[in-house]
Amino acid sequence: MLSDHGRFPYSSIVERPSFSWPQEKKLAVYLALNLEHFSYGQGLGAKLAPSSEPDVMNYCWREYGNRVGAWRMLSMFDKLELPVSVLVNTSLYEHCPSLVRAFSERGDEIVAHGYSNAFAQSRMAADEEKSMISAVTEAIKIHHQAPPQGWLSPWIAISDVTPDLLAEHGYKYTLNWCHDDQPTWFKTRSGKPFLSIPYPQEINDIPAIIARHIEGDAFANMIIDQFDEMLEQSRDQSLVMGIALHAYITGQPFRLRHLRRALEHICQERDAVWICTAGDIARYFATLG
Repeated sequence: MLSDHGRFPYSSIVERPSFSWPQEKKLAVYLALNLEHFSYGQGLGAKLAPSSEPDVMNYCWREYGNRVGAWRMLSMFDKLELPVSVLVNTSLYEHCPSLVRAFSERGDEIVAHGYSNAFAQSRMAADEEKSMISAVTEAIKIHHQAPPQGWLSPWIAISDVTPDLLAEHGYKYTLNWCHDDQPTWFKTRSGKPFLSIPYPQEINDIPAIIARHIEGDAFANMIIDQFDEMLEQSRDQSLVMGIALHAYITGQPFRLRHLRRALEHICQERDAVWICTAGDIARYFATLG
């Protein structure tokens, strides 16, 4: 018999009860902006090209996102009046706290994204993982006067007990599991309610642009096609569309121009869809029972 995660049973999307998002809308759309920080000279980070340590080229490419790309994206989000779920490595509070503060001050959701993407959660011992989650949670609570509600693991690398630890630390949802177009209730060892909110691996600039070498214009077209098709599908049942972005990738000027085009397309349908945060989706879905 095949092994199973035991978190949720199989469920066909066409056989589920009908529901609506606020104002009877059927498609929820959220933006997930990853703000990440990496150790210098220690590897483990997305690579623009092969290099040796100390890897100045790739380190500086990623650092561009924090120094320039994220600020350009913030300006764009302001002009388009778009909320954002900001996925934060808490090492940024030591490295560039003003960046996280700028997003927080515009009312964006702060989602926990580990301490740094220089570390993979799946490689941690149980006590180390628990301590890391505790430290990340406390750091966000101190800086924003409230604990985070959502979590995305660095590299989406998890252990067998990650959902259990997150629920026990008060988290309400995770973005780690990319298996559906609707939220999914998870089983955890504590029995605390815990949701999986759909997070995209296709409409995600790292797999698309870095892994598959698709450029900014094609990535923007993917976003538009995904939105148009999901808007049509949502007439039959409510869905979630996420867009996963990284400041050092789509914050590059030539890609930002195409991303803006895609987001403007979505904004044209603002009255027809619920543009929100991942946390908004989790909170509303939890009220449906």
